[in-house]
Amino acid sequence: MEPRTRLLALAAALALLAGGCGGDVDGSPGAAGLRDPYFPKLGNGGYDVQHYALTLAYDPATRRLDATAAITARATQDLSAFNLDLTGLNVSAARVDGAPAAVNRAGKELTLRPRADIDKGQVFRTVVTYSGVPETVTDPGGSEEGWLPTADGALALGEPTGSMAWFPGNHHPSDKATYDITVTVPKGLRAMSNGRLTSERGDGRTTTSVWRSAEPMASYLATVTIGRYETKTAKTASGVPVLTAADPAVAKRAAPLLARIPELLAWQEENFGPYPFNAAGAIVERTEDVGYALETQTRPVFPESAFVTETLVHELAHQWFGDSVSPASWRDMWLNEGFATYAEWLYAEDFEDTPAEESFQEAYDEEENWAFAPGEPPSAEVISDPPVYGRGAMVLHRIREEVGDDTFFEILRGWPKTYRHANASTDDFTAYVEDVAGKDLDEVWDAWLFGDGRPRWEPSPP
Repeated sequence: MEPRTRLLALAAALALLAGGCGGDVDGSPGAAGLRDPYFPKLGNGGYDVQHYALTLAYDPATRRLDATAAITARATQDLSAFNLDLTGLNVSAARVDGAPAAVNRAGKELTLRPRADIDKGQVFRTVVTYSGVPETVTDPGGSEEGWLPTADGALALGEPTGSMAWFPGNHHPSDKATYDITVTVPKGLRAMSNGRLTSERGDGRTTTSVWRSAEPMASYLATVTIGRYETKTAKTASGVPVLTAADPAVAKRAAPLLARIPELLAWQEENFGPYPFNAAGAIVERTEDVGYALETQTRPVFPESAFVTETLVHELAHQWFGDSVSPASWRDMWLNEGFATYAEWLYAEDFEDTPAEESFQEAYDEEENWAFAPGEPPSAEVISDPPVYGRGAMVLHRIREEVGDDTFFEILRGWPKTYRHANASTDDFTAYVEDVAGKDLDEVWDAWLFGDGRPRWEPSPP
């Protein structure tokens, strides 16, 4: 072999070893966005995340976050580069399969270019080191999300886009993954998160908590809450461990309703089928810390002002409808909120002697429920507006009227079983319902799910 030839061969071999990836593929960049109907730049193409391992250290005094995100993903195309969603924060280093990767920031897009292209089908590991003061994000509907500082710590909430304020990732609900979240905070504080607490240790100055979510989770459902908490443990009748936490200022008032979680989950299992996760619970914060409740997976978060029975029933029902069965896109939001609202109607029917038809009538009479069709909200600003909730629940009641109780409750149990830990669209749902019911329900879809204006409806005769 000629010297020049030997040098070229050696250079090629070294490049392949340094890259740690395919090296011989002709890849292309993954898409910077998944073209969601309302958030077209949200999420990224070219890969599917399998697992996030997030290691966070937070100091409430300075509001500084120091963190590492280790992301295990599978390439869905030959990749020369790929994007992660991240807003704010400073990235100091990134590695792909152990080798340094080139990093570029443009707005909310973090682009990584590994040393060698990644083969389609290859599982690869990306580690991003980052730090800074996380942002509080105002979503299109006007609510605050992302990283919310509190009097004694912080609260991270992500629906619909806020999770990118505290960790880089593929932040579209269609890319679900498992999580390990490790959080270190100053002594005297605790960090709560999703799933099960696997360890908690202190060194005299700090406390480190390790949380594991073994079932897939959409990133907008991930949470970290930091502060002082009073915690309690219990179990459901089916053996699921329940861990609840409440700010000491509200713990005494919240305790009676928190104690009902095992009972409420048992009732929901009767209606919706087996609870879909290996942990359950709730976190109750002071009213001034957060302005709304959210169905963060396995451990929904509430301000004290919203911690009432109806809202607890609603957020627990989301564990089946929205968390286990997650929307394929944000257009399918009514599948989350319509089911959770209908769970409130079922509770009123079973425990308060209020037939669901009365709840339907009340929703039917409310003008705000007719602003738009829940199956096609006109913009991102309104995906959490009343029609998605109230009219979404009306769609379900109309199905119940058309197919009868036996088939309807078969649908309530079968839908979360069929799409357990997966994503589903409105088209998936309408096809599923018609298949179970054995009949065409276009009249329901056309008038109640997609139609303009208020359809004519007459209450059933007494």
